[in-house]
Amino acid sequence: MDILSDLDRRGLVQDTTDRSALHALMEQGPITLYYGCDPTAASLHHGNLIGLLTLRRFQDAGHRPLALAGGATGMVGDPGGRSAERNLLDRDTLAVNVAAIKSQIGRLLGPEGPWTLVDNLSWTGDVLLLDFLRDVGKHVTVNQMVARESVKARMAGENGISFTEFSYMLLQANDYAWLHEREGCVLQIGGSDQWGNILSGVDLIRRRHGAVVHGLCWPLLTNAAGAKLGKSTGARVWLDPEMTSPYAFYQHFLQTDDVDVPRMLAQFTLLPMDDVDALVAAHQAAPDQRLGQKTLAAEVTEVVHGPAALAAVHQAAAVLFGADPREASAEALAAVAREVPGAILAPGESLAEGVDLAVVLVRTGLASSGGDARRQIDQHGISVNGRKVEAGRPLTTDDLVQDRWVLLRKGKKGWAVLDAGA
Repeated sequence: MDILSDLDRRGLVQDTTDRSALHALMEQGPITLYYGCDPTAASLHHGNLIGLLTLRRFQDAGHRPLALAGGATGMVGDPGGRSAERNLLDRDTLAVNVAAIKSQIGRLLGPEGPWTLVDNLSWTGDVLLLDFLRDVGKHVTVNQMVARESVKARMAGENGISFTEFSYMLLQANDYAWLHEREGCVLQIGGSDQWGNILSGVDLIRRRHGAVVHGLCWPLLTNAAGAKLGKSTGARVWLDPEMTSPYAFYQHFLQTDDVDVPRMLAQFTLLPMDDVDALVAAHQAAPDQRLGQKTLAAEVTEVVHGPAALAAVHQAAAVLFGADPREASAEALAAVAREVPGAILAPGESLAEGVDLAVVLVRTGLASSGGDARRQIDQHGISVNGRKVEAGRPLTTDDLVQDRWVLLRKGKKGWAVLDAGA
């Protein structure tokens, strides 16, 4: 596979240091490359997916990826794409975050072996300041550092830039040099906001070892206003299912604008580009059927959360759009319960003895008062597990679906769940 041509077709090549030399190097055999994520939150977000999926594409083409978790650089904070300095995290918090994102990377890249997780704290944490200044700092001029766009932007802003963040590119350059020396790494990849940092590493390796290594970056994922999407700059679509449920994750991609469908299918799925092109053509021929969005949401959800989670998402959506909840799986009902208002049994209540439905409707927010609840029931506006109920009907153990949930609906779209197992 000509991986560079494939990345080009996907719109994932904005800059490279020497494309022809990189292509020639890969023609000789597999290379080692790396992509880094700073663990500044307990989860990666959908912006990181481009980098991790790009590692996956290289891995599928026979190359060796290194996924770097920045336990050291995460303590400093990258100034790129930010107007103010981020809050600094302590070692314990960063260690927890590293462990969390490792499992997320593993879901995307598979079991370690073909790929390796590395943490730059392991080779940076014990480095003495004077040694770092001698071995790294002397090879980089301040002129080079202030010429980087990320630094210039911060220096021009009202908040300026601290020496801590100013030194970030030196730490990242040292990471590349260390991985080149110990792991034979010859390519660093990243978003375009990392281009200056990548070049610093390329230059440091040239100066220290006389070796030629490479860098490649893709265009940043941005919002409609053109601002970078990141953990602390507006993105809230996390890869951790406890922070963004698989259902909400799926719905995010399902809401993709038609104009963005070709780019998103190319960059956020592992579908071959010929299949992407065919999908885009079919989508554009009948955009009202939303084939592009449905395929995108399904593909991304499956690669991040797995086929079982995707199946539960589909079933949950079917329930919310009218399917019989009594035929849904426990996983699907759990997904529904995460997305709609819920309630639990109050002390002393027992479904075996019967529970007043009107009381539960008020507790879930489907009714504003007991009178409102009884009025809705009298008017046949309330359903239990998809079936209209009559006045005076209590909730009983016969209403439990999957031995745990009772699904309540007001009208067509007002959903709530009673969780009897909570």
